[in-house]
Amino acid sequence: MNPQYLLRGSITKALITLALPIMGTAFLQMANQIVDMIWIGRLGSDAVAAIGTAGFFVWFGLSIITMVQVGTEVKIAQSLGAGNESYAKQIAGMALYLAVAFGLAYGLFLTLAKGPLIGFFDLNNFEVEQNARSYLGIMASGMLFSFLNLVIASMFNGAGQSRLPFKVNSIGILTNIVLDPIFIFVLGLGVGGAALATVLSQMLVTVILLYMLLHGRLFKVFSLRQPFSLDTVKSMLALGLPVSFQRCLFNTFSILIAKVIASFGPDAIAAQKIGVQIESITYMTAQGFAAALSAFVGQNFGAGQFERVRKGTVEAGQIMIAFGIGTSALLYFFSEPLMRIFVSEVTTVEIGVRYLKILSISQVFMCIEMTFSGCFNALNKPLYPAVLGIVFTGLRVPFAYLLSAPAFLGLDGIWWSISGSSVIKGILMLGMVAVLFKYGIPKEDSVLGTDTELN
Repeated sequence: MNPQYLLRGSITKALITLALPIMGTAFLQMANQIVDMIWIGRLGSDAVAAIGTAGFFVWFGLSIITMVQVGTEVKIAQSLGAGNESYAKQIAGMALYLAVAFGLAYGLFLTLAKGPLIGFFDLNNFEVEQNARSYLGIMASGMLFSFLNLVIASMFNGAGQSRLPFKVNSIGILTNIVLDPIFIFVLGLGVGGAALATVLSQMLVTVILLYMLLHGRLFKVFSLRQPFSLDTVKSMLALGLPVSFQRCLFNTFSILIAKVIASFGPDAIAAQKIGVQIESITYMTAQGFAAALSAFVGQNFGAGQFERVRKGTVEAGQIMIAFGIGTSALLYFFSEPLMRIFVSEVTTVEIGVRYLKILSISQVFMCIEMTFSGCFNALNKPLYPAVLGIVFTGLRVPFAYLLSAPAFLGLDGIWWSISGSSVIKGILMLGMVAVLFKYGIPKEDSVLGTDTELN
């Protein structure tokens, strides 16, 4: 059940064939979020601020499940590349167990702690706080399904079968788009309706993906009752932990920065939330391409094809640099029309335009950082990009506080702290990749159990 196009033939074609469905899923998710934002925007900036505030904790959960997601994709890719399908099945079974455990635990945490979590921001707006708690409480009930969907999709991506999760996620996203206006306006549920539509669509995706997994679409024969192996779980989590830790800290830093933004009022929160959705054109595409590169590198590394690993990484970087230049131009020259798609309030639009123009500078560097991290993850070296991301993303917080002071740049200082750190991370990531392929790094092939060296 392992397609061979990743192991032989045109590298560019292989990368694009694998990446397009993953990127397509990301774009559909972005479209779904944009539709959500358009509908919510009709309720006013306060409603946008509410889901923006609650959304930080939803994204934090998605960062936690990365611990399972990354290890699943890399281990399945390496196993299938080495021809070890039985081990790939065991990885899939352990991944499902972990996704269920993590999803239930995090959903319960959000349910119990939603009040203090929203209260942390000191929004001083009763309606915004009430809507944020309502939105977060409903989203908490769907974390199990979100976690399962991400983990199962990573199984198919690692096997080079990214089209199936793309098709299934398309069904879920279209369902959400249809349900949004019904729940928000027809049934009068407001921001809670947007959350309910999301949860129901995620449930549908989970049912379909599990059906496909159990009926021969990934392995010819697969059972949920895989033998439990603590060593297997440890090896998976060891790969995913640095990435998950980095993303959790990224969200923590974002929450701390959001607290600074909140001091400038609901318009600033709403503008940044909308700006992030627009900027996700770059973020989600780069993340999707990183996942494709991870599967490509993982399978070729497992097969011992080290020169193909090198060439694939270089070609992936070239593609994403070109894409980053394009999105930089889009955000800079079309910032105002993009903002006006979502809101009409003059103050919110003005703040959002400044956000997009400043962040446009960093888009190509964000592409570099995120794409090449997929190579390091697949080579069992996730710690390198994780440390880079943690250090320089963490520096955003003190610089946001410093530069946003009235004596300096005000609100724009926060945007410069974010954009500047992305530029630095992208430059340093280029240097790390150059060192990786110039000098070679000893590797331990956990699938074959032999020492190899990429040089």
